[in-house]
Amino acid sequence: TIPNILSFSRLCLIPVIVWLYIGKEDYLWALLTLTLSGITDVADGIIARKCNMVSDFGKAFDPIADKLTQMATLCCLVSRFNYMLIPLIMLVVKEVCTGITALISIKRTDTVEGAVWHGKLTTVFLYLMMATHIVWYNIPTAVSLIMVGICIGIMIMSFIMYSVRNCKAIKYKTFEDHEKKKLFTGKDSKKC
Repeated sequence: TIPNILSFSRLCLIPVIVWLYIGKEDYLWALLTLTLSGITDVADGIIARKCNMVSDFGKAFDPIADKLTQMATLCCLVSRFNYMLIPLIMLVVKEVCTGITALISIKRTDTVEGAVWHGKLTTVFLYLMMATHIVWYNIPTAVSLIMVGICIGIMIMSFIMYSVRNCKAIKYKTFEDHEKKKLFTGKDSKKC
């Protein structure tokens, strides 16, 4: 579908962003390429909803393309701002942990959940913070640290909220299976 092609195009833009930022040190073009990537992210969501092209594959693939773009950009920024390693590590931990619970939830419930408001808020603030640091080469340390701190705070909030959602889905499905087994067998599976 068109949204999945747009998500794939974001993956293809990652090496371009890295090359422009690290190889060419052309920060303006790196920012423009990152902006193009962000536009395709917004466009694929709108097209998927308006044209009825929402798919389970797209729900899973779109955030992967986003997170890989964000991680690559943060890796670039670490070369100029060593404390960018903190949001990079936070992002990796958040995505690995929520990814594991999401996979367990999908396996148990056969349902792929899409992104919700706090995940989108995290993405917006992360992109704003990264874009600001790309173009503002001599950003004052205080301003930089405040922006990084806000991003980390929003990431932690989103991490907690996604974890709670996924764990509730897993717990509910486990409870539901237990109740069905009890109903059909007449036995409490916990006592078996």
